[in-house]
Amino acid sequence: MSFKIIILGSGRGSNAKAILEAEAKGQLGAVSTVAILSDKQEAPILDLAKQFGKPSQCIPCNPKKARLHPDETKAFLEAIQSYQPDLVVLAGFMKIIDSHFIESLNGKIINLHPSLLPSFPGINSIETAFNFPVKITGCTVHWVIPEIDAGMIIDQKAVTIEPNDTIESLSEKVHAAEHQLLPEVIRQLSAGEVPFPN
Repeated sequence: MSFKIIILGSGRGSNAKAILEAEAKGQLGAVSTVAILSDKQEAPILDLAKQFGKPSQCIPCNPKKARLHPDETKAFLEAIQSYQPDLVVLAGFMKIIDSHFIESLNGKIINLHPSLLPSFPGINSIETAFNFPVKITGCTVHWVIPEIDAGMIIDQKAVTIEPNDTIESLSEKVHAAEHQLLPEVIRQLSAGEVPFPN
């Protein structure tokens, strides 16, 4: 039995690439990425899907709105539910989803956030941590609930901010940590090593 996941992303898809590479190397056990969805037609994450031979779909959304419109939510849900995934992975998906979206998928949605939550939720987390300044930041994978970046934490990976770090070098370190953490959490969920909340 494969463990089917769908990845949602809005950008270059570096975390999606980490998942797909780990899957291709057989490092994720039963995990199978069944589709990649994006809200942006030009998002490189869609090209990534082609490279790995995965189905992809763009569901165009209003670029000026942070939250998905009900019609956009409906379109995403129809696309996702047609694949009957075991897990939905938000990997750089820059739209805010509502409680209807979350409940319709039985809470089977995880998100990757570039800080050690509950510190620095929301946008620009790496820059905020750098400028604060804290000595340790990192990344978090958590269950998605209607409150932004507030769901139960599944796992985290810490990154030390060195005196000679720049925002650019810190960003690289956080992204490297993300590329390790997210595939491993997905593998653990697929293997039953981490329980689903429901």
